[in-house]
Amino acid sequence: MLTVGLTGGIGSGKSTVGRLFQERGAALIDSDVVARQVVEPGSEGLERLREAFGETILDAQGHLDRSAMREVIFQNSQARHRLESLLHPMIWAEIDRQKSETNAPYCMLVIPLLVESGSQERVDRVLVVDCPEDMQRSRASARDGVSPQQIQAILDAQATRAQRLAAADDVIDNSGATEAIATRVDELHRQYLDLADAR
Repeated sequence: MLTVGLTGGIGSGKSTVGRLFQERGAALIDSDVVARQVVEPGSEGLERLREAFGETILDAQGHLDRSAMREVIFQNSQARHRLESLLHPMIWAEIDRQKSETNAPYCMLVIPLLVESGSQERVDRVLVVDCPEDMQRSRASARDGVSPQQIQAILDAQATRAQRLAAADDVIDNSGATEAIATRVDELHRQYLDLADAR
């Protein structure tokens, strides 16, 4: 199945773009959703994280406390690498399982850290949703209510805008009107259907 890796920095509009492709018939798999699925209470993934990072990453109900986990990994690159080495194989296995169960013409795989994780070889096309960094900051602040310091830490941990654009096969500029995004999605959807048919 043709697999398009949809990526972009925090607040770039990946979720909006992903939904637009899904509305046009693409299978949509969000790696962040899959990452939550593999650490649900009682899962092997959550048990591995507890063993690696301790009880402080769990909330009172035994769920993963994401803000506590974020604090650990954004202050310590070794902890982030450890987290990735534990979770990434489980996440990719679940993504592959979900892809095998769809009969959509192609798969839109949302991976925020596609470039950073070096996972471009796992997809056929890299689609970058792009906008200026000041726009990313304001959107992330309005959406998540996180502090400017946390937003900066997230930006520092992500690839630069130039690095993402250099890795892109296709780009959607999300700095303007919503109508322009939909028009671009229509163009790319037709292109991906043609590529999928040619496989």
